[in-house]
Amino acid sequence: MITIKEYKKVSSLEEAYELNQKKTNRIIGGMLWTKMSSTNINTAIDISGLGLDKIEENDNEFVIGAMTTLRDIETHKGFDLYTDGAAKEALHHIVGVQFRNLATVGGSVFGRYGFSDVITLLLSLDTYVQLYKGGIIPLAQFINMPYDRDILVNIIVKKEKIRCAYKSVRITKTDFPVLACSATLTKNGVRMVFGARPGKAVLLTDTENIIDGEITEEKAEQFAAFAKENIKTGSNMRGSAEYRSHLVSVLAKRILMDMGGLEK
Repeated sequence: MITIKEYKKVSSLEEAYELNQKKTNRIIGGMLWTKMSSTNINTAIDISGLGLDKIEENDNEFVIGAMTTLRDIETHKGFDLYTDGAAKEALHHIVGVQFRNLATVGGSVFGRYGFSDVITLLLSLDTYVQLYKGGIIPLAQFINMPYDRDILVNIIVKKEKIRCAYKSVRITKTDFPVLACSATLTKNGVRMVFGARPGKAVLLTDTENIIDGEITEEKAEQFAAFAKENIKTGSNMRGSAEYRSHLVSVLAKRILMDMGGLEK
């Protein structure tokens, strides 16, 4: 159970930032993970009035506000089209529609959870985070940074010509994944991400140039073996390290065969 002493709906990011510098204060979003913890919060900082609950699309990028719900991302036609349906596939397994109507993308990304389908998807895209004080930095850099008192403002996904796919293995439909895999194919090669290893999601690039041009079954099998060799896995209640390593190769091959080639 959580205990909140004071509640403050802020009118600016600067006000939110100043309040958030006290360790006993906390930015609140959908409150879905926070309410499961046992802690005392001096001041709950509500940033829902700052207009950060929108997805803006232009010719070059998607700008996703930190307070945007997972459901809004899941049902956004432009983002669904850009990711070849991978965004919808990644998000629709997360608990249920009621949960996704409340859970915010900022909570998922700032939390940097190892089980996060959201981070696994976004890391395979050309994604950046915009921090209030820290500026715009690549998501790949952000997820390995120590936690601080900065505020996540936007998630920015740069557009490029890609094919994209997402797959996961779950014991039950709405459970955390045993292993998750997201990949994009660009003119520069393959970016493949493995999440729920069970550690933080990791990005694997085709440093051996296995995928060159059209993806064949033989190339997909070679890359799958390369992925299995280079992705470290661990054990927890959902699966052993050995099982996850096997899934790395299985999902890698399946996802590459699904993408086929760069031409849509």
